[in-house]
Amino acid sequence: MRLNKQIPQNRISILTLDDDPIITSTIQAYFKRSGYQVDVENNPYTAIERVRTGNYDILLLDFLMAPICGDHVVEEIRKFNQDLFIILLTGHKSMAPPVKTIRQLDIQGYYEKNDRFDQLELLVESCVKSIKQMRTIRKYKSDLEKAYMQTIEILRHVVESRDKATKGHSERVALLAKELAEEMQLSSDDVEMIHVAGLFHDVGKIGIPDSILLKNGPLTKEEFQIIKGHPAEGERIIMSYAPFKKLLNIVRGHHERYNGTGYPDGKSGEDICLGARVIAVADSFDAMMSNRTYRKGLGLDTALNELEKGRGTQFDPNIVDAFMKLVEKNGRANFERMYGYTAQ
Repeated sequence: MRLNKQIPQNRISILTLDDDPIITSTIQAYFKRSGYQVDVENNPYTAIERVRTGNYDILLLDFLMAPICGDHVVEEIRKFNQDLFIILLTGHKSMAPPVKTIRQLDIQGYYEKNDRFDQLELLVESCVKSIKQMRTIRKYKSDLEKAYMQTIEILRHVVESRDKATKGHSERVALLAKELAEEMQLSSDDVEMIHVAGLFHDVGKIGIPDSILLKNGPLTKEEFQIIKGHPAEGERIIMSYAPFKKLLNIVRGHHERYNGTGYPDGKSGEDICLGARVIAVADSFDAMMSNRTYRKGLGLDTALNELEKGRGTQFDPNIVDAFMKLVEKNGRANFERMYGYTAQ
């Protein structure tokens, strides 16, 4: 028998399932000596729920059990957990499931109970090596994503710091868009996606020269063409950050118009993604309510009237309706206080 190595296993957690309590307690005692966290279970249905609610890395389970066999347990687990490493325990090689079943259920191996325990330990150690590699890769990927996220966040702040008049614009648009999406009863995932898109919708303005971005007066046709490039530039900036893939159409499309006269692609109606249509209303409302170097904020009544005028042309009518309901629900005074003034 191999000597159990007394080394930490980086919190590797094992669940062992067998309808024979002697088997599970023996496995638990053996692997605990090697430094693993080992829990035992003798009921297949309870084991499935423990995997669902717990945080296990490896499952050791008997193939022939009552009331359901091991392969059926694995089938249920694979419906919600694809990462768990699984080793089947069999009384004899002839009782092992077909190779096809092992592949389909992504089972990492099987162990005959009449073999020496160190053979099972070898299988577990092989799983542990793969788990540690996966953790390293995920940490590296997470670190890269955090660094990229921080870079985009810095770009967003740089854009807003260049123009004091638009300070806080992205945060307000994100908040308005989130509340609007909730008013529309969108899914929690869609609400979160729209909220994050609101934070980064204008990040593409980083490439616009100050002479244009901060111009105190009307833009020339050529200057406006440069401004119109910022949605596509924003898409380009965030497209390398994997978690932002779902935001690309929102960032690119937030200046499209419902009647097809917007930019950069001239899309219309529901060809414009829903998130972009939501951001368009929130973005326009914030722009109208905010003070600019060349004008005061328009005030709530005027801003709401402009949204109404844009129903079916600039904006999705249903989203405008939802925004009006949101204003009435939250109170007009709260919206005016949000901008720190009452329009004159």
